[in-house]
Amino acid sequence: MFNWLKKLINFGVDETPASGVRARGPKGRYKADDKSTPNVNEAYVDGKTPKRKRKPAAKKAPAKRGRPKGSKNKK
Repeated sequence: MFNWLKKLINFGVDETPASGVRARGPKGRYKADDKSTPNVNEAYVDGKTPKRKRKPAAKKAPAKRGRPKGSKNKK
């Protein structure tokens, strides 16, 4: 979808992206998410889970040419 159309549809809605900074407890360990609160994620500082990044597609290896291994047509 077009970015300008997304901005027009979400006009007035403050949709800031998630920071991705994990929350820590008093001992410095990571905090876990409390499953009893479905709309807030306590594991992150701002309460939002960051979106996952997609990995780029791997390039295919070029097709091998020549006689296949185990071929019976050896001389």
